[in-house]
Amino acid sequence: MLIAADKFKGSLTAVQVAERVTAGLRRVVPDVEVEAMPVADGGDGTVDAAVAAGFERREVRVAGPLGHEVTAAFALRDDTAVVEMAEASGLQRLPAGVFAPLTASTYGSGELLRAALDAGARTIVFGVGGSATTDGGAGMLSALGARFLDADGEPVPPGGGGLGDLATADLSGLDPRLSSVELVLASDVDNPLTGPKGAPAVYGPQKGASPDDVATLDAALAHFAKVLEGPVGPRAAEHAASPGAGAAGGIGYGALLIGAGFRPGIEVMLDVLGFAPALERADLVITGEGSLDEQTLHGKAPAGVAAAARAAGKEVVAVCGRLALAPEALGRAGIRRAYPLTEIEPDVAKCIADAGPILERSAERLARDFLS
Repeated sequence: MLIAADKFKGSLTAVQVAERVTAGLRRVVPDVEVEAMPVADGGDGTVDAAVAAGFERREVRVAGPLGHEVTAAFALRDDTAVVEMAEASGLQRLPAGVFAPLTASTYGSGELLRAALDAGARTIVFGVGGSATTDGGAGMLSALGARFLDADGEPVPPGGGGLGDLATADLSGLDPRLSSVELVLASDVDNPLTGPKGAPAVYGPQKGASPDDVATLDAALAHFAKVLEGPVGPRAAEHAASPGAGAAGGIGYGALLIGAGFRPGIEVMLDVLGFAPALERADLVITGEGSLDEQTLHGKAPAGVAAAARAAGKEVVAVCGRLALAPEALGRAGIRRAYPLTEIEPDVAKCIADAGPILERSAERLARDFLS
């Protein structure tokens, strides 16, 4: 039995999901053998998943999205680091109810990458998602040695809004170690940088951007890419149109500029966590996340787990907070059956507040159906 579930956002971490499911299973089948492998798709919770798999947690003081210092973590095992941009530049780093769509910066994410380089990493998995920012990765690049100057030769202000004043981009000071590491951009988002499917239009509103802010940010990021044609050449435009450039407010674009290769986040994390050998040992796989819905089918962790398990001929069931997929859609994704908390407690607010105990009861049902 392998539990490979993501977090229930706002309720339970991926580690807690595995603990609660295990407790529920063992109430029905006390001697069931369970292997837990919390998973993540590159967004918030990615470092925690790596630590649960045996990576060492490293903490460092970096700039948060508004410039205030925060303690952020990355994970390290041998010469492989897992860096999660949300640790430094995520929405959870903003005060409650506060958004800064035009000024939030990814500078701290660059500091995290630098810390991973300092720790000796030769491969860096850069998980991006859950960002408070829409700056195209300009802040991150600045922390790594790039300079972005206005017409007076002064640094442009932090955040995507300030990029409208950009006159000169100087990448000559970028950390030379970047050229000798493998940088993997891990994301469940394949949007380009700008345009109707770009970072500002699609994700700006959830970061507090008004329609005017979205237009400002889209124009500023397009201008950013245009100015970068100076030092980078035609690749600046090519990268802006590439899948993943729009990830996490365009930090994907900044990562592509420094040589990152883009891969779906859950695929990368399954490799890093050692999923294949764990899958070989399992006869049933339990995956899940807070909401199983249309988004799940587009690169989220449960879909990635189910695809890998199906390829190995293993049966998959899921646990979730709410279920918004028809049985046929679940089946096409490789999931035999799902157990939503709302089957036990229809009140969504109560499900969120009491997710742990209700999840244990869901796991008992699962055990009766599949194990006893």
